[in-house]
Amino acid sequence: MITPLLIDGSQGEGGGQILRSSLALSILTGRPFRIFDIRANRPKPGLRRQHLTCVLAAAAISGATVTGGVLDSRDVTFVPKEVRGGDYRFDVGSAGSTMLVLQTILTPLMTATAPSTITLEGGTHNFGAPPFPFLAKTFLPLINRMGPRVELRIDRAGFAPRGGGRAVVQITPASLKPLHLQARGPVRRTAARATIAGLPRSIAERELQLIARVLKLAAHDLAIEELPADQGPGNLVTVDVESEHLTEVFTAFGAKGIEAEEVARDAARQAKRYIDLDVPVDEHLADQLLLPLALAKGGGYLTGDLSLHATTNIQTLRQFIDVPIAVRQVARHQNEVRIG
Repeated sequence: MITPLLIDGSQGEGGGQILRSSLALSILTGRPFRIFDIRANRPKPGLRRQHLTCVLAAAAISGATVTGGVLDSRDVTFVPKEVRGGDYRFDVGSAGSTMLVLQTILTPLMTATAPSTITLEGGTHNFGAPPFPFLAKTFLPLINRMGPRVELRIDRAGFAPRGGGRAVVQITPASLKPLHLQARGPVRRTAARATIAGLPRSIAERELQLIARVLKLAAHDLAIEELPADQGPGNLVTVDVESEHLTEVFTAFGAKGIEAEEVARDAARQAKRYIDLDVPVDEHLADQLLLPLALAKGGGYLTGDLSLHATTNIQTLRQFIDVPIAVRQVARHQNEVRIG
């Protein structure tokens, strides 16, 4: 057997991203790995339910042998075989993020020899994870421009702490083509949406009133989405910035004890900062594009300051694949990332 790579799960941001990227890269390269000190920098280290689901999902699509794949484990060894397309169902078993499970297995399944349909159950709208609107409007349209065809739908939303969401993903594989995002182009429209489930409509109205005032939006740029009460309680605010070359989605989540105006102010602040910075790729997208661009062995983008998440992801990528990744500051708070 090939000697497993040794991955320090406490490096950099020390969270679940190191595990998820390592799982995907292991399948893509055929290189086994052992990761220790998993999520060492988190209040509850080790595998939580969503992280364990990531491990089990990665094993299922690649026929991998796993050692240490149990709740709370801080040490996992993963030995993959070949990625296999097909029909899969993965249940987080809690309100943990299904979108992070998808993040783990998506890129490997885009390289499979057959299409896949993935059913994911758990959280779909999670704080601290890419929620459904971001993937649907920002990330996946760019992936589709690179060659594969990925379609994502939500049958039922899942907010913390209830969970119970259901998402279905259809993946048609194709070779990945390089993607270049050096300019955003003119902003064509900025729109806001307040989503509520099992909460008073007045919360959404207050959120949109503040966003309209801060971002100077007209009534036709505002929308309220009311989901069935049994999918909540939950509240999500999104601001879509549609420009010539892509759409960026900014999100903020309501929570007990947080005023509606505070939630709205957070989403508006993120969008305004992005618009003022005049780059095409925001912080979270900058992180998520690294793996597919590295697999395509070409591409790049202009972004703001790289997050610790992104720099840690670059470190992880370099341990598995020999693809040049260069980061160059081009102006204050503007950085160019080149791959290949």
